Amino acid sequence: MQPASSIVPASMTAGTTMPTYDEIRRWIKKCLHIVGVKNCHIAHVKADHGLTSRQAPNRISPTIRVVPCPPDKRSVIEAAFRHFGLI
Repeated sequence: MQPASSIVPASMTAGTTMPTYDEIRRWIKKCLHIVGVKNCHIAHVKADHGLTSRQAPNRISPTIRVVPCPPDKRSVIEAAFRHFGLI
């Protein structure tokens, strides 16, 4: 297993600053050993921190979330955001 500091996401080396949802989930799984983080959880936390530029075109309601991020996953996702330098 690689140490957390040696994980360099492909999107960060390509010159962009925003990691993909898959890179965030892989980091959480590999470094924090937590599974079950969904894209909608990441999107919810990103929106709460003002990191989104638009709403998804397939979103059912602009005000209601079908699967909101649970509080226990929120702290894990925020830790990943700190690791990637988003917050």
